[in-house]
Amino acid sequence: MPPAPEKEKDKSKVHKLSIKGSAKLVSEFFQYSIHSILFQRGVYPAEDFTSVKKYGLNMLGRSTEHHGTTGSGANKAVSADDQVRAYIKKIMGQLDRWMAGGQISKLVLVITDKDTGDHVERWQFDVQITASKKKSKTKGSSAAATTADKENNDGGSAAAPPAPEKTEAEIQAEIAAIFRQITASVTFLPQLAGDCTFNVLVYADADSEVPVEWGDSDAKEIVNGERVQLRGFSTSSHRVDTLVSYRLAD
Repeated sequence: MPPAPEKEKDKSKVHKLSIKGSAKLVSEFFQYSIHSILFQRGVYPAEDFTSVKKYGLNMLGRSTEHHGTTGSGANKAVSADDQVRAYIKKIMGQLDRWMAGGQISKLVLVITDKDTGDHVERWQFDVQITASKKKSKTKGSSAAATTADKENNDGGSAAAPPAPEKTEAEIQAEIAAIFRQITASVTFLPQLAGDCTFNVLVYADADSEVPVEWGDSDAKEIVNGERVQLRGFSTSSHRVDTLVSYRLAD
């Protein structure tokens, strides 16, 4: 039998992720994004991070034990900081459940100056669901290390146009490009001065079940900040776009 045409062989490599599988992939991307941003922006000392092989890259991230399953072959480690480990584990555990239920429209990582309380950077990840979904009022929930907040906002999880089917390698390449941009962000973001902390806001549907320790929050926007749109990625069920806002150095 003659060999199949190259086009057909390429097509055979394309497989459609289930909504559940896509939700896990997006949730895992958020986990590694938090680690990468905290490292690249110097929120924690470099010695608190370990090298993690992911998305075809050797990334330095604040490796934490992930609540739930990750993709096969993913490397996991445990942070030496028990408080931070517990905090991120709590976030990821809840995020996994909300993502699986299609209840997330946005995740935001805010870096705040400990001394002044000013928000100096805001990393926003917008989630669009390809499949049609009933729109509902959303709320932004925050699981801060010292406070727990949640915000009510108008709108709902946006439905994106159907995404073309891609190979796993194509999706991984798109995600890797985002992490390269996060790494390169040090070339245009102002150096963070003094001690900083971080907070995570999760925008979930108003009818989603929220843990009692999470509460209402404002959007923690950067006042008079600059905004830079970064790359995004998509699967057959989700699209994620990345935006960073930052305060200009005085």
